[in-house]
Formats: sequence, structure tokens, C-alpha cells
Amino acid sequence: MLSRIAESLYWFGRYVERAEHTARLLDVNYHAHSEASSRGSGRSIVAEQWAPLLASTGSEVGFRQHFERADAASVARWLILHPANPVSIRASLSFARENARALRDRISTEMWEAVNRAYLGLAQRSQVPDEADLHDYCAAVRDASHLLLGIAHATLLRDDGWWFLRAGNYLERAGGTLRLVQVRHRSGRGDEPVSAGLALHRAMAQLRSASAYEAFRKRHQGTPDQRAITAFLLLEAEFPRSLVYSTIYLDEVLSGIAERNPGGRGEAQRQAGWLAAQLRYCPDVSQIVDHDDPSLDELGERLDKLSDEIARSYFYNWG
Repeated sequence: MLSRIAESLYWFGRYVERAEHTARLLDVNYHAHSEASSRGSGRSIVAEQWAPLLASTGSEVGFRQHFERADAASVARWLILHPANPVSIRASLSFARENARALRDRISTEMWEAVNRAYLGLAQRSQVPDEADLHDYCAAVRDASHLLLGIAHATLLRDDGWWFLRAGNYLERAGGTLRLVQVRHRSGRGDEPVSAGLALHRAMAQLRSASAYEAFRKRHQGTPDQRAITAFLLLEAEFPRSLVYSTIYLDEVLSGIAERNPGGRGEAQRQAGWLAAQLRYCPDVSQIVDHDDPSLDELGERLDKLSDEIARSYFYNWG
């Protein structure tokens, strides 16, 4: 398959997953804010801060160049439609459509129509939804992502293009889940002792940000514990948004691509396999969060290197 086609499908998978991840983070934080007590200072105490959303999307540096304060209005504008944010929902859906346009003769009519509907209905807004409408907007982005990937699953040939789309999807998902854990882990190190209610509130918000609340409760009874949540998001091999699940399937996808292209480089598959094996056979989450073997930052660096290696091996034909 031509590298430009493979790259377009790979990035289509990443952009669709990115739009969903951003919408979910924004929706959960708005719900946390609206559910907090409005009496006295309850809302400011209970509601999560907005700055962590910027770190969870990897866009904090760019945000600080345009806004002085991270509050509900500025963060929502930045994450939904700000023209300088390359990972906003608008940008992600726009880039997904551009990649789909380049693949018009490679994808089904249903898939192209769904991309267009998502772009026109969700990425062409001129105003940020107000608080009353934000949940519906974020739910629509989430549903559009599920629809697009579902149509792709139902209509695309299982050739290299399909596997590159899945590679992009799994890699983006792995990065999103890892950043979510990193942000909570870093903020938790400096936390003052908090009430049981506030700790529970934060735990539920983190789980919902990964669409993991119901799945987690099936594994763990009682009050959610932060270490158990971290272990679930990183190492639960049966949860489809966990880091280990994403890396295991990314390894399988890249192995399949390597088998279909025997003359290509195998470094991307080797890196994915090593990362998946470390997570799959990690004895306990303490090895990561307490002993830094590997550390959360090291895991992030490995995902970044894997992204670069996929591009080097398959798209740019570097030596």
C-alpha cells in the first residue's frame, strides 16, 4: 500500500480517538462542576480544577500563550474550537475529514457521509456551547467517534489500510489513558489530606474520564481506591481503554503489518512488543508508581518513540 494512503488511515484513527478523548474529559469536568454543592465555597472546593484538562490533552503550553487563566470558559473554548489549538475537537474532526477526503476511493460511502456529518455538525460551530448544552455537544462528539470507527469496522477491507487505522486508534488511546494517570499521579503527590467525599469525587471523575467507572465497579467493590484505579487503568488486560490492552493490540496490529510487508523495517513492531510485554507481565502497579521500573514518564517517552518509529518505518521511508 502506498505510504500516503497508509498514513492517512493511521492519522484518521488517531484524530477520531483524540476528539472523543477530549470531549469526554470536558464533559466529565463540567459534570463535576455542576454536581458540586453550590453552598458556600463547596463548588470551588469540590469541583476539579480546569488546568489538569490541558495537561491531559498535552496542550497546556499552547494554552498559556493565549490565555492567562484556566477557567471554565477559557478551557472550553481552547479544547473545543480555538484556531491555535491543534488538538481541539474542531481540529481533530477537521483533520479526520481531510484524511478521509484523501481516501475517498478507499473508504465506503457510509463512512464518508458520517465523517462529513460529524465535521459539519460539530466542527463548524462559531460559538462554544453554553453550560446547558455542553453535555449534549460532548455526547455527540463521543457518539460520532463510535459511529465512525464502527462503520470502518463494518465496511473496510481487512488490508493494510485497516490495520494502520487500528494502529493509530490504539496508539492514541494508549497515550490518552497514560496522560490521565500521569496528571492524577503528579497532582496527588502534593495533595493535602482531603475528606473522604472529595477523594471519592476525584476518583469517580478519573474513572469516568476513561469511560471506566462501570467496568471498574465490576472488578472492585466498595469505595474506589486511587491505587486500585491506577492499576486498573494501566494493567487491566480486559478493559479496552487500559494502557496494557491498547499496547497488546497495538503489538498485534503492527505484527500483522510487518508480516504483510516482509521487506520493511521491524523496529516499530519490536518496540510495541517490548512495551506490551513489560506491561502484561508487570507483577504489580507499585513497580511503576513506586519503583519507577518503568516510570510513568518513561512509558510516555516510549509511546512517543513508537509513534516516531511508525512514521519512520512506513510513511517517510527514511533510511
